[in-house]
Amino acid sequence: MGPLGITLCAGVAALAATLTPTAYAANPAGGVSVTPSTPAPGDEVVLEVTGCPGERATARSRAFVSDARLVGPGGPGGPLSGETRIRTSLAPGSHPVTIVCADAGAGAGAGAGAGAEVEGTIEVVAAAARPTAPASPVAPVQAGGGGAAPLAAADDSRVEGPGLAHTLTGLLLAGAAAVAVVLRGARRRRGTE
Repeated sequence: MGPLGITLCAGVAALAATLTPTAYAANPAGGVSVTPSTPAPGDEVVLEVTGCPGERATARSRAFVSDARLVGPGGPGGPLSGETRIRTSLAPGSHPVTIVCADAGAGAGAGAGAGAEVEGTIEVVAAAARPTAPASPVAPVQAGGGGAAPLAAADDSRVEGPGLAHTLTGLLLAGAAAVAVVLRGARRRRGTE
């Protein structure tokens, strides 16, 4: 295999590594995550659980106004997610959450893991403990400049680097360039260019 072939294989391997989900590999037994991670009473939260074999589950806690119905693609430990609200009368502190997994579905091994439970906790903070955004502007509003005003007023300290979408686009473009180089080299060797 020549240098171009090695480059192409390395690009494909890097793309495959980028696209392979790894968020749940560290916790194969299952776990519960909450967004925002430290909600206050009255906040809506998004729950995500891994470790249930099916496509549905129910999250129960005295911290919730109502049980959260969790759904997802399922599969072995695939993520399930759903929303609920924290009780407004709830005292701050750590509160247990129980996820009851639903049946994995019909077919071979149906019922395996049905009724299984995944335990977790949710940390609720007092509403005053969280910093809140000001209700009105604290500085003069930038006026004029048309559509360029937001660009001119951008704060350099808030500029972020490229995200996942930029990385994937760059990898795809690099892969396409590598394929073009390989194909062009093959045409040259055949003398068709």
